[in-house]
Amino acid sequence: MSVSVPTSVAASPGRSANIARAYSFARLSSYSFTDRLLIRAADLVFFLLIKTIGCTVKFTVDGWEHWEAASANGKLPIYAFWHNRVFLATYFWRRRRIVVMTSKSFDGEYIARFIQRFGYGASRGSSTRGATGAVIEMIRLMRAGCPCAFTIDGPKGPRYVAKMGAVLLAKKTGNPILPFTITADKFWKAKKSWDGFQLPRPFTRARVWIAAPISVRADADDAELKAKRDELQRALDELNQRGEVWRDQAR
Repeated sequence: MSVSVPTSVAASPGRSANIARAYSFARLSSYSFTDRLLIRAADLVFFLLIKTIGCTVKFTVDGWEHWEAASANGKLPIYAFWHNRVFLATYFWRRRRIVVMTSKSFDGEYIARFIQRFGYGASRGSSTRGATGAVIEMIRLMRAGCPCAFTIDGPKGPRYVAKMGAVLLAKKTGNPILPFTITADKFWKAKKSWDGFQLPRPFTRARVWIAAPISVRADADDAELKAKRDELQRALDELNQRGEVWRDQAR
C-alpha cells in the first residue's frame, strides 16, 4: 500500500526512495507468521475505529490563521501536540502527508500502517540508531517537502511535559513549530495509560485550538533551544486551559 507523495520534491533517486519508504507499508518478513497476522489485524481495527468515530465528530477550529502563517512562503508546519489527543488528531489532519515518528517494533509497525492509510508518512529511522535515526530521517523528509509532527510528550511521558524533538527539527530545517490541541466535549479516558489516553465518544463535538507558530534560529545555542522548548510548553499549556474552559462551558 502506498499514497501519493509531494510533487514539489526533486526527483533524485535517494530522496525519492526515502519518501517512498515513508509512505509505504514496510515488509513484515522479520516477524513470525502469527505476528504478521496480528499486525495486519491491529492495523485494520485501529484504522476502522478512528475512521468510524472520526466521521461522526463535529469539529470547530480556533486559530486557523496560525496554520496559514506556518504554511506561508514555502514553509512547512512542524505539528506539536500532546500524546493523549492522538486519536482525533489522526483523523483531523489526515491526507496532508504529515510524517510522524514510529518505532521499529511490533506496536510501531501496526501504528505506521494505520496512519499510512490516513495519508501520513512514518519515519522509522534505523534499527541501530533508534529515535536519533528517526529524527535524522525527519530532517531529510522535511527538506524534501514533507511536513512533520510530534506527540511532544511521547512516547512514554511524563504527560504534558514538552520534549526537545520539535525544537531541534525546527532549528535544522528552518520550518516553524505549530502547537495545537484538540479538545473533545465527551470522551472515555484510559485510566491505566501513562498519558490518560482520550477516546472520543461518537457524535461528540470537538474544538481544534491552534497557537501561533514558533520559529527557531539555525544558530540557536543550548540556552535559546531551552527557551524555545519552554515557549512551546507554555503555548500547549494555554491551549489545554482554553480547551478545559470550553468543555466546562459546553456542559
